[in-house]
Amino acid sequence: MNNSMLKNLLTTDAGYGALLLRVPVGIIFVAHGAQKLFGWFGGYGLEGTGGWMESIGLAPGVLMAFLAGAAEFFGGLALIAGFLTRPAAFALSIAMLVAIFSVHFANGLFMSNNGYEFGLALLAASASLMFSGAGKASLDEFLAAKLK
Repeated sequence: MNNSMLKNLLTTDAGYGALLLRVPVGIIFVAHGAQKLFGWFGGYGLEGTGGWMESIGLAPGVLMAFLAGAAEFFGGLALIAGFLTRPAAFALSIAMLVAIFSVHFANGLFMSNNGYEFGLALLAASASLMFSGAGKASLDEFLAAKLK
């Protein structure tokens, strides 16, 4: 990847609003990814999550659990740090689309019925960061300045 391409990936005109969005959303994604990958915070780990994913038609289940968990955990860490925010937000957007349409959509909007309300909010936040970039106080901004 050449410097011009990397600079375009990292550059952002977003302000501190992106920071206020990416840190709490990143924390949520890290926690959900840790549930899938490590069984932390009351999660089921790769085997348990993989078995459930297999049961709803996402096969092979353990691989799907790993991919979802890794996207959420490492993507969430990337959002918190503001490092490669656009690609991380893209991966998280895809993970939320899969979650919405494979698990929640048939249940309607509201969380009280296991609907897609929460997934939609996380999708909107991820998509917003994908377009805006990391904003102020991010590693992306720091690295982009170094490439100038």
